[in-house]
Amino acid sequence: MGNKESEIWLFSYGSLRQPEVQIAIFGRVLEGQADTLPEYSISRLKITDPEVIAISGASQHTIIRFTGNRGDAVTGMVFRVNAEELAKADAYEVSEYRRVAVQLGSGLNAYVYAAA
Repeated sequence: MGNKESEIWLFSYGSLRQPEVQIAIFGRVLEGQADTLPEYSISRLKITDPEVIAISGASQHTIIRFTGNRGDAVTGMVFRVNAEELAKADAYEVSEYRRVAVQLGSGLNAYVYAAA
């Protein structure tokens, strides 16, 4: 498994869960497990970046926002990535998103792309 300190976890609730998107961005299909992100809600976002639309196959994406409401939760997948792959994910995400550190329902500390 490797050194716990060097593990980077990335939580996805949207297009990063698609194998074809993972191959386009990371050059491989990521192994993941189901998880949840408490105190966030999900909504739709229209993407205009042609490269992101080409990779994901859609102009309608999802975006999450922190609510602080214990009743809210977003379901998704958590993936182990390396620092280089995290940088590639940063480059893929459009300006409406920013990467934030969160704690998932499982207790894992992960990064997620939320509303900027």
